[in-house]
Amino acid sequence: MAAVSFRLLSFLCCLSIIIISQASAQTNCDNDKGNYTINSTYHSNLNTLLSNFSSHTDIYYGFYNFSYGQDPDKVYAIGLCRGDQNPDQCLKCLNESRVSLADECPNQKEAINWRGECMLRYSNRSIFGRMENQPTSRIVYLKNVTGSVDEFNDVLESLMRNLSSTAASGDSRRKYATGSKPAPDFQTTYGYTQCTPDLSSEDCTTCLGEAISDIPNYFNGKAGGNVLKPSCRIRFDPYSYYGPTLKLDPDASPTMTNNTSSSQGKGNTSRIIIAIVVPVASVVLVLILFCIYLRARKSRKQNESEKREDNNEDEISFAESLQFDFDTIRVATNEFADCNKIGQGGFGAVYRGQLSNGQEIAVKRLSRDSGQGDMEFKNEVLLVAKLQHRNLVRLLGFCLEGTERLLVYEFVPNKSLDYFIFDPIKKAQLDWQRRYKIIGGIARGLLYLHEDSRLRIIHRDLKASNILLDEEMHPKISDFGMARLVHMDQTQENTSRIVGTYGYMAPEYAIYGQFSAKSDVFSFGVLVLEIISGHKNSGVRRGENVEDLLCFAWRNWRDGTTTNIVDPTLTDGLRNEIMRCIHIGLLCVQENVAARPTMASVALMLNSYSLTLPVPSEPAFVGDGRTRSLPDMQSSSEHNSRQTIESANQSAQNSVNEASITELYPR
Repeated sequence: MAAVSFRLLSFLCCLSIIIISQASAQTNCDNDKGNYTINSTYHSNLNTLLSNFSSHTDIYYGFYNFSYGQDPDKVYAIGLCRGDQNPDQCLKCLNESRVSLADECPNQKEAINWRGECMLRYSNRSIFGRMENQPTSRIVYLKNVTGSVDEFNDVLESLMRNLSSTAASGDSRRKYATGSKPAPDFQTTYGYTQCTPDLSSEDCTTCLGEAISDIPNYFNGKAGGNVLKPSCRIRFDPYSYYGPTLKLDPDASPTMTNNTSSSQGKGNTSRIIIAIVVPVASVVLVLILFCIYLRARKSRKQNESEKREDNNEDEISFAESLQFDFDTIRVATNEFADCNKIGQGGFGAVYRGQLSNGQEIAVKRLSRDSGQGDMEFKNEVLLVAKLQHRNLVRLLGFCLEGTERLLVYEFVPNKSLDYFIFDPIKKAQLDWQRRYKIIGGIARGLLYLHEDSRLRIIHRDLKASNILLDEEMHPKISDFGMARLVHMDQTQENTSRIVGTYGYMAPEYAIYGQFSAKSDVFSFGVLVLEIISGHKNSGVRRGENVEDLLCFAWRNWRDGTTTNIVDPTLTDGLRNEIMRCIHIGLLCVQENVAARPTMASVALMLNSYSLTLPVPSEPAFVGDGRTRSLPDMQSSSEHNSRQTIESANQSAQNSVNEASITELYPR
């Protein structure tokens, strides 16, 4: 049992940080192959070809290779999906790639876009049946292998070579393979290989072999990575990321023709024999198939039952590995001494502590009227503990004993962002380089919650006091006490329990109770403007006048005096970079929900200066130079009490490590 717990804990800790997000698309625009103009014949042929993929309903195996038009404006395109994607998922991914290519490669005649689930490329030359290794894109995990690197490399090479051989043996519909193999130090490595099915087996083997040969040079000692090529791709990870491979229909067998007899008598005899044998054989075949079905069904039910039991045992083992003894926490916090108290939030007090091994921790002691039962509390902890990202505060464990409910977090020493950014003296410690890194880190953390984790989570209370800073001033999002889980394909949800902090809440949420990932985007935009200006969103003082931050920022943007928004202490920043961040912040706080970018788009905007930003529209709650007041809302008592707590003047002390647990709601 201890070995299983350790292995699960290691598995979760291996959800490593990636240099380039797995969810983000990788695009290469080839300027050497020529350009086209908008509304030209080539442009029209390209749009027609790519938009017609969905019309090929006979293709269910995830591989599209078509051409359209006449030379010199003929377009060739290849679309390839991972083997676990059904036709709807495949076409959705390819359509997203088509949109990305139109935005990022607006006039290149040859381009390619890789995503986690698919690849789309097009060209003005024939690309069918040709092995092409360039351009190559490599994505490297920062997480290092634990244990012996040489042993891990041997296991990885063996796995990838076997998968390469399996993929190359596929047919003209699919050349794809996935698998896993135990690695040293209780690790498991998962891999997949894939070629475009129009390659020969030899070309597929060669392409995958060259991709695998990159591992020692670019990924040595790393727990995961990707090599992306036009004709093939490989990936290995410390966790499972693919689903079961969809089965292909077997190839139709050749039709058989019957020889006619020259003898009428023989013909009659043959017909009689056929009339008797065929029905009998059909009945026998049906009975055999029925018996096979019953046997397979019984075996499948037995396997599912065993799998459920194993999963339950795994969850129990994982829960046991996270549980702390109450006496251990009591000693670590010196009997919850007041001198160790570093925060007080709406759900309880936060104490600083030190375990016997010297590790510093932050302990949240939940109030007894938090309203959760023991089972709900345990389930909650298991969910939050599985969120692992460098820009999220990490939950180390919990304690449940009697009426005591404790949450144990990593200790973050530099308090919270509001402690620095709103203090006229301490804000000088945050130069533009640090502020820009903080903005980028918050964006990556939100992107992980919205799209990259196995759960889609909407935070609902993103604000400066919930952004903690570690010893190197890296941001960590905390306080998941009001977060909500939603379906991965769900875009919006309603609630009558309006929780959060005014000033950061999106208008559709504050007024109508409608929240989505775009609600967090709004809060992020407010936070960006606060970080750049050094002012709270509640008001910017100019002499005797106090103006709402969004109104102030929009007025200066509209009047061409954007530099007035920038904190005067920022004398070292790149002006264009600061102006671009203000632009992104205003895009995030637009009143129109659909006009706000996703966090994936925000991350791209922050990292790609070649991307042209749209013009922002008027922010929410802005009108005639004043802040609009929110209508009276009859919400739950939790909302009213939370609003009182959050609207109070929070000191730096009570915002440190103010992290809580996620509130679960039915999906």
